[in-house]
Amino acid sequence: MNLSIRPLKPQNCRIINAAFTAIGWNKPISQYERYLSEQDRGERVVLVALVDDLFAGYLTIHWKTDYPPFRDNAIPEIRDFNVLPQYRRQGVGTSLMERAERLVRERSNIIGIGVGMTADYGAAQRLYARRGEH
Repeated sequence: MNLSIRPLKPQNCRIINAAFTAIGWNKPISQYERYLSEQDRGERVVLVALVDDLFAGYLTIHWKTDYPPFRDNAIPEIRDFNVLPQYRRQGVGTSLMERAERLVRERSNIIGIGVGMTADYGAAQRLYARRGEH
């Protein structure tokens, strides 16, 4: 498996949208176009994971979150972290998190993570808990 992680590029928006549409997830292309614009303005970083040059997942770092406890303490937040089901448990999510942690470390010694508490977020919850052990 050849895994690479790169910043979001304009051509990725349509590919990401198509990948999630194919599995029945509502992730409109406008969301990724907005992320790209925010990345261009330095408000957000979007890391895209590719396995053998095929889209596998992504993670975003929001530098100035609107979540009050993070915002009030200038804590960057990881939000909107998704790995396609066929690439889970292969190190893609861990690699995205490691890259995000390195980027955040350049600006802050603390990072916040937003995660849902429903069963849909079970894989993310487990990954976050394991990351806390490091």
